[in-house]
Amino acid sequence: MKLISKMFVLSLVIGIAACGNLNKQQRNTAIGAAIGGVAGHVIGESTGATLGGAALGGVIGSQIK
Repeated sequence: MKLISKMFVLSLVIGIAACGNLNKQQRNTAIGAAIGGVAGHVIGESTGATLGGAALGGVIGSQIK
């Protein structure tokens, strides 16, 4: 279990570091996809709902100026 926790933290740190040089539209797309994915999972509780929410959130986030 400790290995899984360490791998999760490591992947989270790498993911955050990779987003350091995004422009505003890319950052909004990533934020929208993350929020949409969480919302899709909460509402649908399935993989399809999570992916659909992330896709829709990414599209909406990319349109925010």
